[in-house]
Amino acid sequence: MNTILLIEDDLMIGEMLSMYLTEEGYSVTRTETALAGFEFALSLKPDLIILDQWLPDRTGIELCGEIRNEMITPILMISMDMEVRLRIEALQAGADDYVCKPFSMREFAARVAALLRRSMFAQRVNEPANSQEVSTEDPIMIDHERRTVYLHGDPVTTTFTEFEILRLMLSNKSKVFSREELIYALRGYDSFITERAIDVHVAKLRKKLEDKPNDSKYIKTVWGVGYKFCPDGE
Repeated sequence: MNTILLIEDDLMIGEMLSMYLTEEGYSVTRTETALAGFEFALSLKPDLIILDQWLPDRTGIELCGEIRNEMITPILMISMDMEVRLRIEALQAGADDYVCKPFSMREFAARVAALLRRSMFAQRVNEPANSQEVSTEDPIMIDHERRTVYLHGDPVTTTFTEFEILRLMLSNKSKVFSREELIYALRGYDSFITERAIDVHVAKLRKKLEDKPNDSKYIKTVWGVGYKFCPDGE
């Protein structure tokens, strides 16, 4: 049974989501503050975290960043605010998806299932025998068993989505991926990730892996198409 941590201070919404997710077969733990949410995240190690944007003691975006520094668990942000700026900030803080209230419960359940499916699939296919996909001479390496990215031997913290984008590109060096291909590879046609979200995740990867993110050596933009990984930084 998948475990979900729900961090939501609105009593009515919190109880409604908890009940619905429980009926869908998930084990749900709910808390109402950022402080308690952070502590539960570390102790429970849930399969998915659902996080409200506005909490009484801290914003959801701030808490998202703090959780992301400790774990790669998928994070779904929910909010009454429909501003594009906040969606981008949530993605930049490490959220894997973002849904605005009010929302269809069927859509919400589909997003939850998609995030959990991606997480379980990645754990299943990334076996220890394939733990290191690039040679030790490469500046950027991936350890699949530990789901860790290394830059010149030093670990780099990435979100679930960032890791999957980089893993896909490293598995197909020099192949040009359109944004649509990346969306499909990451979540499938029943998902809700957008082209804009892909751009945000790639920009974050560049900041973590490149000396000059605006003049990327490794993750190149192919104008009008998408992105490709250049192993030699050319």
